[in-house]
Amino acid sequence: MKENVIIELKNVSVSYGDNQVLKDLNLYIRDKEFITLLGPSGCGKTTTLRIIAGFINPDEGEVIFEGKKINNLPPHKRQVNTIFQRYALFPHLNVYENVAFGLRVRKLPEKEIKETVEEMLTLVNLKGFNKRNINSLSGGQQQRVAIARALAVKPRVLLLDEPLGALDLKLRKDMQVELKNIQQRLGITFIYVTHDQEEALSMSDTVVVMDGGIIQQIGTPIDIYNEPKNAFVADFIGESNILDGIMLKDLYVQFSGQKFVCLDKGFAVNEQVDVVVRPEDVDVVEPEKGMLKGTVSSVTFKGVHFEIIVDIGGFKWMIQTTDYHPEGALIGLYIEPDAIHIMKKSEYSGLFGDYSSFSEEFDELSNPEEEEDDE
Repeated sequence: MKENVIIELKNVSVSYGDNQVLKDLNLYIRDKEFITLLGPSGCGKTTTLRIIAGFINPDEGEVIFEGKKINNLPPHKRQVNTIFQRYALFPHLNVYENVAFGLRVRKLPEKEIKETVEEMLTLVNLKGFNKRNINSLSGGQQQRVAIARALAVKPRVLLLDEPLGALDLKLRKDMQVELKNIQQRLGITFIYVTHDQEEALSMSDTVVVMDGGIIQQIGTPIDIYNEPKNAFVADFIGESNILDGIMLKDLYVQFSGQKFVCLDKGFAVNEQVDVVVRPEDVDVVEPEKGMLKGTVSSVTFKGVHFEIIVDIGGFKWMIQTTDYHPEGALIGLYIEPDAIHIMKKSEYSGLFGDYSSFSEEFDELSNPEEEEDDE
């Protein structure tokens, strides 16, 4: 066992009929870690969570908790608790009794139940809400009751399945901060599932990016953003321009018909690669001063910056800049060596990174927020 590891999944596979949801998944989770499983609908993240909870038994592989195999241990005997997007609160019970429910099931003394409930309601900023009816609470308050109820039984691990999905944007952001604070104060392991990249980056110690039942990359939020392993990760975590390139030799790459200095090495001479350049890492300059130049084909004001789409030899780049450049303007792009990231070719090469068909509406249509389980 690795140091401080509380949960380990070894060679876990799950299929539903012909549909393989997880393929030989290996993952370890450290004690007191805030780890997020991130990916699109159908990637297997919820299935992974349910395997840890004990709701699903894997077809193959082992679930290890503190060094012991728990594959056949029923959910109620595992030291984990789950919060779902639909909070599953009891409408006929008030706030106090909802939080006390798990403690009563365990037949704890009334004095201990009262102390624990008060402590949990204080923790989630609901002190004084004891007698409130569940149906009289806002979505955010109901979410807090669900958290208090889950934490009252003192689980070693809290599993959170898209718990903020039903909240509006401002409340989501407030609750992200709240959840991170609660996790740090209690010092317990949080395993969080989301398809929201910003949520994953802002809350997590470790992010696990998944697609097609396979882990694509594991790392800190900064590592995953700055050093994506393939075109899927680069595209899923923020916006990325992803171009075909040729690694001429160490520290030199060619793309868009030009040669660039970069910081990458260890590739074969003239190896075909994917090149990632983040929209915020490009400087817009006069056309004659640019390493590349192109024509602005659309401009969107984003409040802090303008998002412009630039046509460079038929490839549409996205650039984020604080300076306004009108549609039809010819501009130059200046790209520093540390703004260029080189990735190996993968099955995802050529699928992402060209903004030819990009629009806000198209983006929303192609990424519907699925509330259903992603088995």
